[in-house]
Amino acid sequence: MIEVNGITKRYGGKIAVDDLSFIVQPGQVTGFLGPNGAGKTTTLRMILGLETPDRGIARVDGVPFRTHQRGLHHVGALLDAQQVQGGRTADMHLWALARSNGLPRRRVSEVLEEVGLTEVARRRVGGFSLGMKQRLGVATALLGDPPVLIFDEPVNGMDPQGVLWLRQLFRRLAAEGRTVFLSSHLMAEIESTADQLVVIGRGRLLAGESLENFAARGTRPAVVVGTPCPADLTAVLARSGAQVEQDAEAARLTVTGLSAEHIAQLAAEQRIPLHELTTHNGSLEDVFMALTENSVEYSEGGPR
Repeated sequence: MIEVNGITKRYGGKIAVDDLSFIVQPGQVTGFLGPNGAGKTTTLRMILGLETPDRGIARVDGVPFRTHQRGLHHVGALLDAQQVQGGRTADMHLWALARSNGLPRRRVSEVLEEVGLTEVARRRVGGFSLGMKQRLGVATALLGDPPVLIFDEPVNGMDPQGVLWLRQLFRRLAAEGRTVFLSSHLMAEIESTADQLVVIGRGRLLAGESLENFAARGTRPAVVVGTPCPADLTAVLARSGAQVEQDAEAARLTVTGLSAEHIAQLAAEQRIPLHELTTHNGSLEDVFMALTENSVEYSEGGPR
């Protein structure tokens, strides 16, 4: 289990993380979401003991991570795939970490095979593509066979095959009872992978709940209606309690508060012809954008 309790971190006059608390449970994939500058990476670094909170505490398995001896046995993490010594080969990079954590040499071969890098094990990492470095970072995280795994934007630079492989890997690790904490800015990827969500903005907690409950915030459907008589239909729908927005150029109406079936029935009763009737459900991205609207540090108009 990962426990974050009231952590705060300042850099000069800027608050990066502000009294943040949440729990990441084992046996599931927890997605960590927030706009750029929300404090996600700073939070992960405090969990891993790479930054010290000004206030509050982060624990892994009940204690701060720094107190764990031979940390790779307890937590595996990928924060920045580019932060690796380019002059080392992949196998020597992993072997150096294995030796420092009391792990057997066979683990190097096992994790290289797991991530698909066996054939390039003796190539220097400096010549790797970003996707290959991401795979090496995943291998590093898996090296100690830890119960807790933390990944920060792991699909960056991955091709579609690599993204699918990572998705399946995360699901398998969670099914084995491990704690998987995954930071990403890709809504579709989180939607396909996560069970739970932690959403932050400007360093503060905005949501901590299941993916299902989070997505349900945006389930009020909108129905797009095409008709040659938009004014007549708008009047009919408004009398039935619907909210109607009109796109004059496209002669379309966007209707909320009534189902497509109910709209079709009302139009038929009034003999109003319809050319289009399409229901659009809110997406995870829609909910995320609405929730974090006031937490975006940089927008089209400049810093907020």
